Amino acid sequence: MVLFDGECPMCNLYTNAFVKTGMLPKDGRRDYQSNMDTVCPLIDKQRAVNEIALVNLQNGEVTYGVKSIFKILGNACPAFAPLFLCKPFIWLMSKVYAFISYNRRVIIPAPASGDGYAYQPTFKLHYRIAYLLLTWFCTGYILTAYAHLLSGVVPAGNAYREYFICGGQIIFQGIIISAFAKDKLWSYLGNMMTISFAGSLLLLMPLALHHWITLNPIIYTMYFMVVAGLMFLEHLRRSKLLSIGYTLSITWVLYRLAILVIILN
Repeated sequence: MVLFDGECPMCNLYTNAFVKTGMLPKDGRRDYQSNMDTVCPLIDKQRAVNEIALVNLQNGEVTYGVKSIFKILGNACPAFAPLFLCKPFIWLMSKVYAFISYNRRVIIPAPASGDGYAYQPTFKLHYRIAYLLLTWFCTGYILTAYAHLLSGVVPAGNAYREYFICGGQIIFQGIIISAFAKDKLWSYLGNMMTISFAGSLLLLMPLALHHWITLNPIIYTMYFMVVAGLMFLEHLRRSKLLSIGYTLSITWVLYRLAILVIILN
């Protein structure tokens, strides 16, 4: 039986996929908020919250994190079992798993009714900083490519303009939230960069389309504005979940408007 985070939509999704594909029996998953002790009294509760736990109901053996995933996949696809025993591969995938697991609440936030369970995911600063750096780089890279489609509407900048804009917003918003809700600094920045990264992913479609069809720059600009509007709505939603009010949403918009004025002039 897998014990997963019932307050995490992403965890719920992939463990449900294990059941639907037959990798786990119908009763082979349970959210850890529903009393882990009834499944395995000796389980390490905090570790099970940080890393998905797979419990052998016959002998009480428990595996955690990526090893749990490998056991499930290796049982369903025996051909991959040797790969899942390769130590360098295990080490690499354990880092990837930890990167996602320790950032899961900012990738897809828990619902407003969540965060009531006694045990919560451990915060690890180096994984959060790594997440901010990765999303900053990817967002800057995509925006740099998309900026060329706006030629004639928005002045072209140097190769590093979008990286500076994106990085500047992290610093600017970080200063603002530190002034009144410092305890939520890293949660907010993680959520903010998820929004920025998701918005940049939406720009990949017109970027791909541009290889076959060349459209008027105004159309690309209008599409960008629609994406920015969706990002703003998501920013409002996540700010509500974090209980930080509208201040950060207002400064988020003001920063972008100020940058736009600077670019146009």
